Amino acid sequence: MKPISDYWKYSSMLLFGIGVSNLGSWIYFIALNLIVLDITKSPLAVSGLYIMKPLATIFTNLWSGSLIDRLNKRNVMVFLDIFRAVIITLLPLSSSIWYMYTLVILISMAGSIFGPTSMTYITQLIPEEQRPRFNSLNTLINSGAFLLGPAIAGALFVVSSAVLAIYLNAIALFISGVITLLMPNLESQTTHGKSETQQRISLALLKKDWDMVIQFYRHNGYVRAIIFLFGSTMWVMASVVDSLEASFATLVIEMSESEYGVLVSIAGAGIIVGAIVNTVIVKKLAMTLMIGMGSIGVCCGYMIYAFSHSFLYAAVGFFTLAFWLAFVNTGFTTFYQSNVPVYIMGRIGSLNDFISAILIIITTVFLGVAAEFLSIQIAVITGVIVMFLLGIMLSVCVLIPQSRCRASLNKV
Repeated sequence: MKPISDYWKYSSMLLFGIGVSNLGSWIYFIALNLIVLDITKSPLAVSGLYIMKPLATIFTNLWSGSLIDRLNKRNVMVFLDIFRAVIITLLPLSSSIWYMYTLVILISMAGSIFGPTSMTYITQLIPEEQRPRFNSLNTLINSGAFLLGPAIAGALFVVSSAVLAIYLNAIALFISGVITLLMPNLESQTTHGKSETQQRISLALLKKDWDMVIQFYRHNGYVRAIIFLFGSTMWVMASVVDSLEASFATLVIEMSESEYGVLVSIAGAGIIVGAIVNTVIVKKLAMTLMIGMGSIGVCCGYMIYAFSHSFLYAAVGFFTLAFWLAFVNTGFTTFYQSNVPVYIMGRIGSLNDFISAILIIITTVFLGVAAEFLSIQIAVITGVIVMFLLGIMLSVCVLIPQSRCRASLNKV
């Protein structure tokens, strides 16, 4: 086994690469929104960008997990970073909206594969006892990127153009790829599933892999329940409610654009503060406690926001939900790494993302129709109430004695 100092040397490099990549991604996405709006003058065309990620997940994640678990994770991550960097440099070369949509789909598909791949690699690299600390630092870095990315993008738009921001993201991804290339090759250190790398991907093999994932969930009801409830609460419902965020803030609470900008900054501050506190106390908290407290905290923040009637109440809600996000995300990531076998983690993660993407599209359309024919406020309140109920169920599952919960759920 390597000394713990080696793990932290490489994990520091990995955190730096993740930070550079995430920072570039925020700059890129904001710039892309402005470019598409400038070309088309259509908010609908900009909205189309927001469904690219779930669509890309649907296109890729039924088969990508089988590749992830059979290929060298480090090399896959390097390839995907470089591939995205190259495709992003092509974006400004044409003003055709369909040309841009096609490239964005390719970029999003690569991102959909990168997520489960990096999760598996991180789990292989970081010793189990160090994962909570690593995950809390990763959350802090992601929070910093969320706050700094838009600010850097805004400054770039003042001194230059959105096209420069696009190219900077390509450079960031290239740097991330180079850093990842310097990371250790962990595949040579594991023997499980070596023969799998020689198998050709076919429909029969994909079916076998899906059956393996189904069997895993069938025999691990507790893990299945936590993953499903977390995904439904923090990925699906949060994403759906966020899709109506700008409309709710400006049309229901009647904020100005500048007030809404301040509101987003307050959320960024909440994420940073929560991530810092989480990093300091992470070793003193059980991962189940972080998930339980964090899910209730996030849902309470959304509830305050949904029933707010002024900027002040909305700001309190935004800060609250953003603060607790660091805890629930760190807790769940650690739980996932501790309970999902690393040799099938790519397949399980890809299938989870696939199901989440379908649910996001369905629920987004449902609440969008409700907002159109009823009211935005009713749609947001309905979404938040469903989210709150799911959050309570998630909290109950992780906070009641695990032996009793596991025994009951594993029978389901």
